[in-house]
Amino acid sequence: MARNSVSPVAKKGQRSRTLGRLIGYLFHESWRMAVMILAGIVGVALIVLAPKVLARGTDVLFSGILGSMLKNTMHLPDGTPMSTVVDMLKQNGQGNLATMLSSYNVEVGKGVDWNAFLQIILITVGIYVLGIIFRFIQNFTMARITTNVVYRMRNEIAEKIDRLPLSYFDRVPRGEVMSRTTNDVDNVQQSLQQMLSEFFFSIFQFIATVIMMLTISPMLTLIAMIVIPVLLLVISGILKLTQPQFVKQWDSTGKVNSHVEEMFSGHMVVRAYGQESRAEEDFDEYNKDLYKSSFFASFMSSLMNPLTSFAGNVSFIIVAVYGGLRVINGQLTLGDLQAFTQYSRQTTQPLGQLASMGSMLQSAIASSQRIFEFLDAEEEQQEDPLTPTLASRVAKSGGVQGHVEFDHVAFSYNDKNPLIQDLSIDAKPGETIAIVGPTGAGKTTLVNLLMRFYEINSGSIRLDGVKTNELTRQDLRSHFGMVLQDTWLFEGTIRDNLFYGVHDKSLRTEDRLLEAARATHVDEFVRRLPNGYDTIMSDDSSELSQGEKQLLTICRAYLSDPDILILDEATSSVDTRTEMKVQTAMNTLRTGRTAFVIAHRLSTIRDADKILVVNKGNIVEQGNHDELLAQNGVYANMYNSQFAGKSEDN
Repeated sequence: MARNSVSPVAKKGQRSRTLGRLIGYLFHESWRMAVMILAGIVGVALIVLAPKVLARGTDVLFSGILGSMLKNTMHLPDGTPMSTVVDMLKQNGQGNLATMLSSYNVEVGKGVDWNAFLQIILITVGIYVLGIIFRFIQNFTMARITTNVVYRMRNEIAEKIDRLPLSYFDRVPRGEVMSRTTNDVDNVQQSLQQMLSEFFFSIFQFIATVIMMLTISPMLTLIAMIVIPVLLLVISGILKLTQPQFVKQWDSTGKVNSHVEEMFSGHMVVRAYGQESRAEEDFDEYNKDLYKSSFFASFMSSLMNPLTSFAGNVSFIIVAVYGGLRVINGQLTLGDLQAFTQYSRQTTQPLGQLASMGSMLQSAIASSQRIFEFLDAEEEQQEDPLTPTLASRVAKSGGVQGHVEFDHVAFSYNDKNPLIQDLSIDAKPGETIAIVGPTGAGKTTLVNLLMRFYEINSGSIRLDGVKTNELTRQDLRSHFGMVLQDTWLFEGTIRDNLFYGVHDKSLRTEDRLLEAARATHVDEFVRRLPNGYDTIMSDDSSELSQGEKQLLTICRAYLSDPDILILDEATSSVDTRTEMKVQTAMNTLRTGRTAFVIAHRLSTIRDADKILVVNKGNIVEQGNHDELLAQNGVYANMYNSQFAGKSEDN
C-alpha cells in the first residue's frame, strides 16, 4: 500500500466520526429536535391513518351499490337477510360471488348511505389537515435547527481563524480556506435543510405504513416486501460508489476557488507576462476534475428515484394481482385492497426519499469533513486571559518605555533549514533600529518574532524586561503600530480606515484625525475627493494611487499612538518627493518611541540610531550610518552600490 493511501476501513471510520460529530451539532438543539421528532411522529400517524379511514368510505359506497344491484337483478324484497342472498347465489352456481359478498355488510334495497359516506370523507379531510399542521410544525422547527447549527458552525470558524497561527495561512491557499468556510458550510446547510425533516418523516412513514399493512393482511405484506431487499442492496452499492466522488467534488471545488482567487488577485501580472492562456489551461484542468466528479456523483444519485419508482411499480402489480384474487375469494374487502395499494406505494416512496437523502448525506459528510479539518487545525498556544498586562507590570517604573531585547534567540520555519541561530539585539527606549540586508536574510522574520506571529525555538525576547511569551498576544500587540509594504484597507470610509487602530472611541476626534492627516500628508489628497474623509473605499479603490493608500496606512499607525513602531518597507510605494514628506512625518512619529525600520532604500535610514545588517538570520554588522561606512564592510558595499555616481544629498 502506498504511503499516503488510506484504507477503506480508515475512510469508513473517518466518515463515521464526521457523521457523529455533525449529529452532535444537531442534538445541541435537543429540545427542538424532540419537538421536531414528536411532530413528525404525530404527522406521520395521521397521514398513514387516512387511507384506512378512507377504506371504510369505499366499503360503504360499494355496499350501497351492491344492495341496489341485488334488488334489481335478483328481484329481492327490501331487507332480505344477507345469508339468504348468499345461499341463493351458491345454489345458482355463483359461489365466488357469494363468498365475496359475505365480506360486506350489504342491506338489500337500502342503497348508498350518503350521510355515513360524507362523514367518513370529512373525517379523512380533517386527518389530512391535522397532518399538514404537524408537518408545518416539523418543518418550521427543522429550519430553526439547521439555521442554528450553521450559525454556530460559522461562529466557531470565525473564532478559529483568530486562534490559528500565521504559519497556517502561509501554508494553505486563501482560496482553499475561503472554500471551506463558505462553500462547504453552505452545502452543509442546504443538505441539512433538504434531508433533516424528510429523514425522520420517511423512517416514521415506512414503519407506520408496514404496521398498517400487517393489520390488513400479513401475507400480502410479505409479498409486497419482496422487492425491498433487492432495492436496498442496489441503493447501498450506489452510495458506496458516490461517496468518493462527493469528496473529490468538494476538494476540486476548493482547488477551483483557490485558482480563481489567485488569478484574480494577480490578474495584472498575468496579463503583463502574457500568461492568460496558461491560466485558462490550469483552470480548465481543475474545472474538468470538478466536472467529472460532480457529473458522476450527480448521475449516480439521480438513479435513486427511477429505481425506487420501478420497485414501487413492481410491488403495485404484485399487490394488485394477488390482492384482487383475495377480494374475489372474499378474503379481503375492496376498501382494504384500496388502502393496501396506497400503503404499498407509501413503502417505496420513503425508501426513495431515504436513498436521495443518502446522496445528500454523502455530500454533507464530505463538506463537514473539510470543515472539521479546518476546525481541528493546530492552534496557537492558548493563553490565560487573567495574565497581568505589561502596563500593570511596569507601572512602578514609569509605564511602558519600549525597551526591546533579543537574548540569544533561535528560530527556524522548519527543522531542516535553521534561519536564526543565536541573535541578540538591545533596542533602548526611543531608539530607531534599522534592519537591512539582502532578500531572504530574515529581516521581516525578526518583526514576526517580535509580534509573536511565530514563536521562537529558544532564547527570549523581552519588552521592558518582561518576556513577550509571558504576555498575551493581544496585550503585546496593543503596544505596536505597524506599517507594511502591502497596504490593506477594508471597505468603508477613509475615516473608519484611519481610526482602525484607535480602540478608545473618546480619542476618535476630528482634531486628532486632521492633525495626523496633515502630519502624514494625507489631508492634501483626501480634501480633493468628493466626500472627503467620508469617501467609501476598499483595497481596490481606483480613485487612489498605491502611494496614497500607503500614506493612509502610515496615518493609521500615527493615530494609533503606539509605544513601538514597526515600518516594513513603509515608503516603498511612494515617489521620492512624497518619501521626503513621509520621512519628516515618520521622524515626528518616532520621537520618544522605539522604532524598527526595515528598508532596502538605505537613504531612508541614514539617521537611524542603530543599523543592523542581517544575513541568513544573523547580525553581521551593527552601528550607525557613519560607523558602518567607516568599517567598509557589507553595509558600505550595499550603500555604495545604491549611490554609485551620486552624492548623498541626492
